[in-house]
Amino acid sequence: MIFDRLKRFSIVLEGAEPDGPAAFSPGQAVSGRVVLELAAAARLGALRLRAMGAARVHWTESRSAGSSTAYTQSYSDQVEFLSHRDTLMAPPDNGEATVLPAGRHEFPFTFQLPETLATSFEGKHGSVRYWVKAKLHRPWATVKKAKKEFTVIEPIDINTPALLAPQAGAKEKLARAWYCNRGQVSVTAKIDRKGYTPGEVIPIFAEIDNCTSRAVVPKAAIIQTQTFIARGTKKQKKSVVTSITGDPIPAGKREVWHGRALKIPPVGPSILQCRIIQVEYSLKVCVDIPGTSKLLLELPLVIGTIPLHPFGSRTSSVSSQYSVNLDWLSAIPEQLEAPPEYSAVVSSPEAEQSLAPPCRSELGDILEGPFFAYIQEFRFRPPPLYSEVDPNPSSDTIRPRCMTC
Repeated sequence: MIFDRLKRFSIVLEGAEPDGPAAFSPGQAVSGRVVLELAAAARLGALRLRAMGAARVHWTESRSAGSSTAYTQSYSDQVEFLSHRDTLMAPPDNGEATVLPAGRHEFPFTFQLPETLATSFEGKHGSVRYWVKAKLHRPWATVKKAKKEFTVIEPIDINTPALLAPQAGAKEKLARAWYCNRGQVSVTAKIDRKGYTPGEVIPIFAEIDNCTSRAVVPKAAIIQTQTFIARGTKKQKKSVVTSITGDPIPAGKREVWHGRALKIPPVGPSILQCRIIQVEYSLKVCVDIPGTSKLLLELPLVIGTIPLHPFGSRTSSVSSQYSVNLDWLSAIPEQLEAPPEYSAVVSSPEAEQSLAPPCRSELGDILEGPFFAYIQEFRFRPPPLYSEVDPNPSSDTIRPRCMTC
């Protein structure tokens, strides 16, 4: 039977790792081949190929309609990014099947990706996936199928004016307990730019004034927000990517962060241009105030894929890094600690949402990355080499000047 003669039917993409999918950028050509191995000669029909890419969202919400009646509302939507069809082997015009001899047969293919694609993503209520599927039609037999997924990464260059702009903000809160005024807490925070890439260190510059009668605790965390949109309704999932906790600030004291280091762990880039799925990041500086809700300051972040050029122009924000306090570079990294729960760094209304527990983040090698390498180049530049040979010797053709003239 034809089923026994078919030993292998698979798709191989160029540039793919043995144990992982291939990665491409929008506008790039995807090339590969369909591999067919036959144990004996076989009669085959058409071999067709289809490449697909789409974003899909789906979730359900339970609603009650009275004391005992309940129903479930379903939300779903889909956006198609890629649809390509190709026929790699067509049957003869007379309608007969094609006879292939035993052995290995390869059918190459190539297609162009669109210029605008969303980054591959897997979330709780949605995903962005890309794949190639091949179908082999056989006389008097079921259709044989093969599928191969691949990854698309939308490039986000942080070397743009919008992402190089510094981000700053300030907030204050009046602490009250049982209608008694316990004083005011204020926080001012700034970061050098809006765009960063995984592995970089974010230096946080902040001032926390504690004018209350109790000690407060400052914290900082990177928050990832996944937003799924369907039928005009939004569903969000927030999680803590990484965090740090400062020392308690006594009553009536001020705490200053001179570039407190917060390293970005390996995370997926921001997704901002998809209609139904968005992945956003923010830096939240939080102050725990006993007896009242937290003081929360949020600064927007964009996680990109193209890192900061180490030797960019002086108009970029790199030059501004020389005007800040760099004492934090020589500080010893703090002891490792697990990130807090999301409810520990957000206000009470936000904490009511169903959130996944944060993962433990490693803060080792805190001084690695392109930012530190750029600073090192100028802080530890070696002195010029000394040479006893005159680099500009006098020429013998020049007539010596008479000292009496």
